[in-house]
Amino acid sequence: MANTPSAKKAARKIARRTAVNKDRRSRVRTFLRKVEEAILTGDKEAAQQAFKAAEPELMRAASKGVYHKNTASRKISRLSNRVKAVGTAVAA
Repeated sequence: MANTPSAKKAARKIARRTAVNKDRRSRVRTFLRKVEEAILTGDKEAAQQAFKAAEPELMRAASKGVYHKNTASRKISRLSNRVKAVGTAVAA
């Protein structure tokens, strides 16, 4: 337990920051889930629209420090490849 005034203030700041980061992470996961669901249905147009909405959300989270920049880039790259493959996988 924090005893000094500065430690108590730090604990309050950490609690606020944790709540904000949790909300951001949850928001990103929601966008990613929408892309995943669109990919599973095989609807390329819906998948592209969902991906277009998810990409800036992921990079915003990376810029705020919720995700590492390379992690966000990797997720975007892998999702992009899966979205591109949606039409071809169904047709083949």
